[in-house]
Amino acid sequence: MNMRIVLHIWRQRNRTAQGQMVRYELPNVSEHMSFLEMLDVLNEELTRKGEDPVTFEHDCREGICGCCGFMINGVPHGPQRLTTVCQLHMRHFRDGDELWLEPFRAAAFPVVKDLMVDRSSLDRIIAAGGYVSVNTGSAVDGNALPIIKQCSDMAMDAASCIGCGACVASCPNASASLFTAAKISHLALLPQGQAERDRRAIRMVAQMLEEGFGYCTNAGECEAVCPKGITLDNIARMNRDFLKAAITYLEETAAAGGA
Repeated sequence: MNMRIVLHIWRQRNRTAQGQMVRYELPNVSEHMSFLEMLDVLNEELTRKGEDPVTFEHDCREGICGCCGFMINGVPHGPQRLTTVCQLHMRHFRDGDELWLEPFRAAAFPVVKDLMVDRSSLDRIIAAGGYVSVNTGSAVDGNALPIIKQCSDMAMDAASCIGCGACVASCPNASASLFTAAKISHLALLPQGQAERDRRAIRMVAQMLEEGFGYCTNAGECEAVCPKGITLDNIARMNRDFLKAAITYLEETAAAGGA
């Protein structure tokens, strides 16, 4: 079945230009199209007319790269839970629907063009401490590492974060706490991550604040829109690790000063 879809898309030429919503109408959208395929059809039409196609970020189109996020009717990635934009299909919409597409709004996510934003701030948070730098030698069989099943499951859940930024876009404070917490929890729950656990929490939280993200006030919007189902439990773990690390640092500093 084909549908008529009306799109209102945020068009902005560059970071400094003033943007606006522009209306487009697609009269023959197949219900079998993915959302990005529908935008591809629009862009082909705009190109034929000699107009500038809509810029949006994408890569894998399989829901694992985290590139394709933008707002659909005020919701990051659209109305379907646990789904990225590239996994969203037009069968979830109705004939005659009007859809409003906007980029993720956050001071730490400056608009590059149209629906594409610069999310390199998330990369810098990872670079601040989201790694294990100890020399572990050659690779060993994963099954040879004794890890409690519950811990490995929680670590895998946290590691499923794709860094799309939906949590930031949905948060009223534009906080990146869920993203940062997922990256901290992933390694904090595994034996390989214990050597740098305190330093990791301090550095990554500090970088998150330096990038201009807001503070978490437990609104819960981040968990509701996360396409991978990352839970608020990870933020609680991050806060515990950060507090423990900060207290340890203060105690060591005080002891060094007294000596």
